[in-house]
Amino acid sequence: MIEAESGRVIFNKDEHEKMKIASITKIMTAHLAIKHGDLSDKVKISSKASSTEGSSLYLKNGQTVTLEYLIYGLMLRSGNDAAVAIAEHISGSVEAFAELMNKETEALKMTNTYFTNPHGLDTDDRHVSTAYDMAILTQQAIRNKTFKKVFSTAKYTPSYKDAYPWTNKHRLVTGLYPHADRGKTGYTKKAGRTLVTTAHKNDMTFIAVTINGPDDWNDHMSLFEHAFTHYKMTELLAKGPLPILPGMPDQIQYISEVNRKMPLTTEERQQLVYQIVPEKKPVLNIYINRTEILSTPIKEKKIEAPSAYENLIRKLKELFKW
Repeated sequence: MIEAESGRVIFNKDEHEKMKIASITKIMTAHLAIKHGDLSDKVKISSKASSTEGSSLYLKNGQTVTLEYLIYGLMLRSGNDAAVAIAEHISGSVEAFAELMNKETEALKMTNTYFTNPHGLDTDDRHVSTAYDMAILTQQAIRNKTFKKVFSTAKYTPSYKDAYPWTNKHRLVTGLYPHADRGKTGYTKKAGRTLVTTAHKNDMTFIAVTINGPDDWNDHMSLFEHAFTHYKMTELLAKGPLPILPGMPDQIQYISEVNRKMPLTTEERQQLVYQIVPEKKPVLNIYINRTEILSTPIKEKKIEAPSAYENLIRKLKELFKW
């Protein structure tokens, strides 16, 4: 489990172990469909897409639908036929789309992930990822407003005649856990139950990922409850001039160009230590109990030494408490 804004890992267990991930694969498929396509695109369904096994939207060969229809069906109903149709529309074939998926894993530094298909079916043992990599993917994907909207939808009614409403299969999102706002389910016999959930409360959004978790609904709720109970979003760094730290030259003002927040426990907030490394490109390091939690470049500005007159006035003010 990570916090979405900072990426801080709140809980981890075997988070880098390569495993089959089933339909949470479709988070990457939807992410790329939204990134490279347009929701209004018209997509003609191929025989390959319509005959894809497993969970389905029951698409028909030769049928034409919008990309929006396919993305919602992919995420809410986990349509494997929709996944293939999206892959063929974006890249021309499932194989070419898998190449695009793997290029995106490189860009996102998902170093233990390899995709061979857009749906997560157990058709190739090379198709694997990790809990950590899927959390990083989700963190990136929810930065897109369209993806966030699809990912958080509990019920969707397609605009086609005689269409019936689709209900999200993710029980936490549809009411089981009040703070859960987005997510994707997955299951195959080889992968077991896989689940990705985001939950928001108290200015914090956490992303939980479990793979082969037979009690995943309860696992996710327990993770979220622990995080919301023990952590508070804390401002580590404000944009602008930094306070002068002990040992730093009086003639230099260090400046942060960014704001940084991170969830911390009460104990951690009491253990924060700031250290500036004044090299050619100065860096601010922040530690909790000697463990680095943030390292960020900062700017420096030279401050002219005060004149003798200014020093005299300052001393008089201190002396007479002006």
